[in-house]
Amino acid sequence: MSIYIHIPFCKQACHYCDFHFSTSVKHKKKLIEAIGKELVLRKEELNQPIQNIYFGGGTPSLLSKSELEFILDTIYNHFEVSDYPEITLEANPDDLSEEYLKILSTTKINRLSIGVQSFFEEDLKLMNRAHNSSEALHSIQLAKKYFTNISIDLIYGIPKMSIERWKENLQQAIALEIPHISSYALTVEPNTALDYFIKKKIIPPVDDELAKLHFEILIKELTHLGYEHYEFSNFGKPKFHSQNNMAYWTGKHYIGVGPSAHSYVGNQRKWNISHNIKYIQSIEANKPPLTLENLSKVDQFNELIMTRLRTKLGVDLNEVENQFGLIYRAYLMDQIKQFQEKQLLFIKDETLHITPQAKFLSDGIASELFLLDLSDLKKNRP
Repeated sequence: MSIYIHIPFCKQACHYCDFHFSTSVKHKKKLIEAIGKELVLRKEELNQPIQNIYFGGGTPSLLSKSELEFILDTIYNHFEVSDYPEITLEANPDDLSEEYLKILSTTKINRLSIGVQSFFEEDLKLMNRAHNSSEALHSIQLAKKYFTNISIDLIYGIPKMSIERWKENLQQAIALEIPHISSYALTVEPNTALDYFIKKKIIPPVDDELAKLHFEILIKELTHLGYEHYEFSNFGKPKFHSQNNMAYWTGKHYIGVGPSAHSYVGNQRKWNISHNIKYIQSIEANKPPLTLENLSKVDQFNELIMTRLRTKLGVDLNEVENQFGLIYRAYLMDQIKQFQEKQLLFIKDETLHITPQAKFLSDGIASELFLLDLSDLKKNRP
């Protein structure tokens, strides 16, 4: 069981970001109070101990110690929390002064996820990040004095990022002995500044083939040094895998609080309104502004395929049969034949996995395995 807290504030807008946030903190006090109240209103939704608490955003490192502790105290007062939960704070390098890190080390937070993205100035400027390259480096060096469980984010596939510069980025992260690295391909989301700049030819388009080469280098460099590639975008040394990430990818239940936050409880998806003022007003009226979606059996089957194929765990065929029935397993076995022939998928110990050369294509392959029409099940009836 997990709790995700969305903090919708940023100093400035990154050009690639389409998450919900505001660059104004005018209503921060009321919003933090509303997050606390939402936690209380929804405390009955999770009936097992909380294993993970994750502050995401936005930029959670804009919160003060008292604001962080208010939220954490609310959780501890209204939920059962395990003895050793993983409590992560996403942080931007420019927020991580030594004074702030000292403060964080006195709270229950025990893991930092630092949004470095790149150690090169030109990449950071292209993405409109709030920090510079020296802050990226210095923040990690300081953080290691106060935390052992540290993750950094790196982005590959950035326009004009050569293979050599990507390798240098990785070498810098490796030299810092970071135990966990999350790395993502730069994605051009509609209606973002990046989308606009590419359409206006101010920035070159993203090169998918170059991103694929970056991804292959990423795997080779990190796995060679003992990082386990346990999920498509995540690499961790032993005992440093993100428990929060794995909870998502293995279908564990969680609630998300704050504007735009998503939840998964039972067979339902829920998400809050992506509007700070409307969120606050709704919570003050004791009505969490949630949209609800009931997941059908087909939805759950497709989601299991998508999430598990991204992980080292793969898709347990016996689990598919036990959860959905033999007919679903038969359908899946029929669908995977074409990918087995192309050496993109393989089965080992009754578990379906992506082959190493196909990892970059995992989401696309998973979508090809989805069940879209119930009539297709009848064709595969054992």
